[in-house]
Amino acid sequence: MEGPSLALGAGVEESIRAHARQTYPHECCGALIGRDGFVQGTHALPNTTEEGPRRRFLIRPEDYREAERQAGSLGLDLLGFYHSHPDHPARPSQYDLDHAWPVFSYVIVSVTADDTGPLTSWRLRDDRAAFDEQPVERPTSGAADAGSAATVIGDR
Repeated sequence: MEGPSLALGAGVEESIRAHARQTYPHECCGALIGRDGFVQGTHALPNTTEEGPRRRFLIRPEDYREAERQAGSLGLDLLGFYHSHPDHPARPSQYDLDHAWPVFSYVIVSVTADDTGPLTSWRLRDDRAAFDEQPVERPTSGAADAGSAATVIGDR
């Protein structure tokens, strides 16, 4: 069941990868900001889990609201979230499934001590039974898109 793709604007993938490298060996998390399936920027969020940030992430309600506010102030939408999987594949865990909402895209990047690995995106089925992988479109080399560089929106 393949749904709509998620298009990453120039620099978006690198900002996610940089955040994953910066927080390793802990999980990073952040918001995807854009419109109509096109991610124009990211908003890094603090990982506030008390279960151990190496294997979990938690976004507080006030941080969620701040991400929505940041998106709205730019005339954009909150399209979803990203997080890293330190030393694990870029596939959703059962914890990810248990805490996801069907309306969002969920980008996961694998990260090790050496570097980042695969980056994937997922959408929760409406019945919440499972995720479906979402195709990720990346900017073509040298192509100019609306802004040509990722907007890093806010800071954690």
